[in-house]
Amino acid sequence: MKNKSTIVLAILVLLISAFTIPVKAATTFSDVSSSYRAAKEIYYLAEGNIITGSNGSFHPNSDITRAEAVSIIGRAVGLNGTQRETRFVDVPSTSFASGYIQSAFEKGFANGYSGGYFKPGQHVTRGEMALFISKAFGYHATTTDAAINELLSRHISEGMANGDFGGKELIKRADFAVFVARAINDELRPNYKPVYPQEGTVTASSLLVRKGPSTTYGSISSFAKGTKLNVSHAVGNWIQVTNTAKTVTGFVSKQYVTLTDVDVPEVPTTPPPTKNPLAGQTIVIDPGHGGTDPGALGSGLREKDVVLDTGLKVRNILKRMGISYYMTRETDVFIVLQDRPVLAKSHGGDTFVSIHANKFNGSANGTETYYYGAAATATNPYITKSKLLAQSIQKRLLTEWQLNDRKVKTANYYVLKYNSMPSSLAELGFIDNPTDAKKLGSSVWRERAAEAIVLGILDYYKASGYNVSSLYDKVRP
Repeated sequence: MKNKSTIVLAILVLLISAFTIPVKAATTFSDVSSSYRAAKEIYYLAEGNIITGSNGSFHPNSDITRAEAVSIIGRAVGLNGTQRETRFVDVPSTSFASGYIQSAFEKGFANGYSGGYFKPGQHVTRGEMALFISKAFGYHATTTDAAINELLSRHISEGMANGDFGGKELIKRADFAVFVARAINDELRPNYKPVYPQEGTVTASSLLVRKGPSTTYGSISSFAKGTKLNVSHAVGNWIQVTNTAKTVTGFVSKQYVTLTDVDVPEVPTTPPPTKNPLAGQTIVIDPGHGGTDPGALGSGLREKDVVLDTGLKVRNILKRMGISYYMTRETDVFIVLQDRPVLAKSHGGDTFVSIHANKFNGSANGTETYYYGAAATATNPYITKSKLLAQSIQKRLLTEWQLNDRKVKTANYYVLKYNSMPSSLAELGFIDNPTDAKKLGSSVWRERAAEAIVLGILDYYKASGYNVSSLYDKVRP
């Protein structure tokens, strides 16, 4: 009998334990009371791990930095936040925000400053915040004023007490949280009537509806397969929806919903595109070596691979900008030197840029750019223009690539000497030098080299009388 009592007691203990498993407490901040003006929005973001504090505090009245702002928006829209190398010299891979900053740059809603800087510790103004949110949430605004109008028209912001938006004022962490929360969930917007420009049908057998756009948010209901939904807007891979009876409103994963209507952007009709200022010009990109010719070897790298990847990145930028281009090679093939100028001419080339990497004895380092400087009847007559092209590219490489300046030089390289158009050859760096090789081996740094080359080409055309000002902002996505 005693044994039976012991068994029953043990079972009771197990049952009680099963129903009293500790549940993770909701996030609370010692400096954000339930009556605080932004408490609702702050705790909404905290539930989804979109914002965090430090030592139990949120510091709502502190100015927010660029790194913090991009990280918060990045978490909100589901960007990859894995810490990694970035294209910015002041954002190391060890930075808490490195993954979000690089992802935001790749998505096109967080650009940097000249010289490859992001300035992660710089404080954000209300105007900058508006532009961040507009780009991240797909509001189509490309200027600060347009972004401010988007936030006002969507009731994400109601402006300041004096009736002004205060675009040049620094924004506090609390206010930033308010704007991000309202951008995510339109039910948090004051005096706003939700708009449902799309319809959808649930394809999963049972689709959970959550309070926010991630599985971190708790579920509030579920929709059966075939349920018809009204769709408000997307937040990353999630959409805010309501059922046709409007009894349940929340977020669902959009991969389990078939959309039946196309969202019409809430922006004025755009004017017809203007003619590309470089229409009629073809840029020839010549990645050196290839195939059976590996070029310089060092630091575990092959020159032919480094320069091909850089050349392809240049091509992608030119393509995005709508500029005509030709590549002497787009794959790992060998093209003899004598054929490269011929190919450039036969494909209507107007400007020729060859891309290479150097090698010496491990001690030499830096970037240098060449042109042919001894015109004759049988050789390239474009000395002045070739020099201008080389100078323009070298200057941009020094700014973006940030290696030792080995100057602009003349050389009798075949692709320069026997070409029929302004031509230059860029030696990005020394493949056997540890400092140079670290950048040559990095996809992020090769992207920066590609951007520098394109910027140099634009500078060359600008100095040659072309109005290319509208193209500079298109170099980076």
